[in-house]
Amino acid sequence: MWSLGIAALAYGAIYFAVSRVIYQPTRYPGGWWHTQTDLGARDVWLLTADGLRLHAWFVEAPGSPLATLYLHGNGGNLANRPGHLREMAAAGSSVLIPDYRGYGKNPGRSTERGLYRDADAAYNHLIAIGYPPSRIVVYGESLGAAVAADVAGRHPCAGLILECPFTSFSAMAGRFVPLIGRLFASGFNTRRKVAAVHAPVLIIHGDRDRTVPYAMGRAVFDAANEPKSFCTVEGASHKTIVETAGPLYRARLRAFYSSTLT
Repeated sequence: MWSLGIAALAYGAIYFAVSRVIYQPTRYPGGWWHTQTDLGARDVWLLTADGLRLHAWFVEAPGSPLATLYLHGNGGNLANRPGHLREMAAAGSSVLIPDYRGYGKNPGRSTERGLYRDADAAYNHLIAIGYPPSRIVVYGESLGAAVAADVAGRHPCAGLILECPFTSFSAMAGRFVPLIGRLFASGFNTRRKVAAVHAPVLIIHGDRDRTVPYAMGRAVFDAANEPKSFCTVEGASHKTIVETAGPLYRARLRAFYSSTLT
C-alpha cells in the first residue's frame, strides 16, 4: 500500500512539473498593456465554440489586403509582443493577436483542445470581417507554432510562418524532465501537423536557442510540404528573434507577404 502511495505521489509530482512547462500565463494587469496605444491596437472580443469570450488586439496596416493571425507562445500574454506586432504591420500586414483562455483578461483554463478552439475563433473573426482565406497568413511562435500548424492544416490560408517551433510536447518534456518526461506528455505535435499544411511555409529559428533547439526547427521544416523556406537568425536565442534579426526580420516577412499576393 505504501509503495502504491509513493508511486502515486511521484507520478503526480512529475506530471505537475511537466504541465508547468507548457502553460505559463500572465494574467491582467501583468504585461506591457501601455504598448496598446503606441501600436494603435484595437480591442476585439472573440466567441469560442464552447462559449468563452476572449480578448484580442487588432493592429491595422492601412491599405494592406493581408491579415496575420498571430498565435503567441506559452509565456506572458498578448501585451508582451509589441516588437512582433510592430514589425508585422510595418512589413505589410494587419495583425490579429488573440490571448488564449486563462491568459491576460481571459477566463478559463488552458488545454490543448481549448487553444485550438481559441485559434479557430480568431480565424473565424477574420473571415467575418472580410478577409478571405487567401489573404490570411497564420503565424505561430513556439507553443503557438503547434497551434498555428493545426489551424493551417484544417483551414485554407495564404501561408504559414512558424517561429522557433518544437517538434512535439513530448520531445520538449523529455528535455525538461530527462529520461521519463516523455512518458507524461503528449499532444502539440507540430511536426505531424505541419505535414497536413498545403500552403507556403516559412520557418524562423535562432541558432542559439537553448529553449527549443535549432535542430527541432529543422526537423519541422523537413516535415513540411513545398513550397517552404527556412530563415536562420544567427545569434538569436528563443526570445530575441526580432531584436537580433533587426531589419532582416521585417524584410523576410515583407518578402513572404508579397509572395502570397502573386
